[in-house]
Amino acid sequence: MAAPYPPIEPYDRGMLDTGDGNLVYWEVCGNPAGKPALVVHGGPGSGCTEGSRRSFDPERYRIILFDQRGCGRSTPHASDPATDMGLNTTEHLIADMERLREHLGVERWLLFGGSWGSTLSLAYAERYPERVSEIVLVAVTSTRRYEIDWLYRGVGRFFPEAWERFRDGVPEADRDGDLVGAYARLMENPDPDVRAKAAADWCAWEDAVVSAEPQGRPNPYGDRPSPARLAFVRICSHYFAHAAWLEEGRLIRDAGRLAGIPGVLIHGRLDMSGPLDTAWELAGAWPGAELVVVEDSGHLGSAAMRTAMYGAFERFAQPVR
Repeated sequence: MAAPYPPIEPYDRGMLDTGDGNLVYWEVCGNPAGKPALVVHGGPGSGCTEGSRRSFDPERYRIILFDQRGCGRSTPHASDPATDMGLNTTEHLIADMERLREHLGVERWLLFGGSWGSTLSLAYAERYPERVSEIVLVAVTSTRRYEIDWLYRGVGRFFPEAWERFRDGVPEADRDGDLVGAYARLMENPDPDVRAKAAADWCAWEDAVVSAEPQGRPNPYGDRPSPARLAFVRICSHYFAHAAWLEEGRLIRDAGRLAGIPGVLIHGRLDMSGPLDTAWELAGAWPGAELVVVEDSGHLGSAAMRTAMYGAFERFAQPVR
C-alpha cells in the first residue's frame, strides 16, 4: 500500500539556529490550522523524507518535518570530518525539538517516530509530556545496550558470514570487544578511504540483517549516496557507542510519565533488527498504550504496517474546520 495522500510541497521551511553553530533544517506541509504532527526520523542520521509528508491528511494535519543534527539538509553535515560530534547527542536533539516547537508556535503536537525516531520521541515525550498530544511509533526501539548488542553481535548467529565480514572490518584487537565503538573510531579517522570503507562495511551489515524480510527491498542502507551514507554511519556509531547517553532501561522504566497520552506501538513480528520484546515491554509500562503486532512485517515495514500507521493518524486527526 502506497502512502494514501498525493505528493505535497512545504508551505514553509527554514534553518533553526540552535545557538552552538548548528542549523537544523525544518519544513511544514498541509493545513496551517491543522493538528500539529512532528515526524521524528530514524537512523540516527537518516534525515527526513518526502514520503513522510504523504502519511498524513494534508487537510487535517499541520505536518512538521526536520533533519536531526548532522544529516539531511542540516549543517554542519556529519560527512565532513571537521564537524564536531560532541555537539550531537540525545540531549541536543531533545533541545532542538523543543526549540522548534517554540519557534513554530505549537502548543502540543503528535509525535510520529520509527526505529531510532521512536527512541527520540520517547525521550522527548518523557521530558515534556505536557507538549505531546499523541504518539505513534513503528519499529519500536529504546536504544538500550541490550538492543544495540543484539543488532551488532547477537543477530549475527542468523547471518554468520555477513557478521564475520562486519567484525573483520575493524582492527583485529577490537574484534572481540566493542564493535560499535571500533566503528565509531574508524569514522573519525583522518583518512577518507578508511572512513569510506567503514561506512560501506557497516551498511553491508545493516543490509544483511534486513535481507530476509519478505516485504523489504535490497540494499536500503548501502544504496544511499556517499555523503548521506557517511553521515548515517558516523552518527549511528557515535550514538550507539554511547547507548544514546540514556540510562539503561530508563525510557521503559519511566513510561508511566506518558499516562494520559494516547499511544499506538506498531511492530513487525519478523523484525530482526529490533525484536518485538522492546515494544511488548513498553506497552506494558505505558498506561493506555496500544500494541499492534504486524505478522508479515520486519523492520522496513509492509503494506499491513502502513495500513495500521495510517489508521492511527486517521483516528487522531482533528475535524476539518
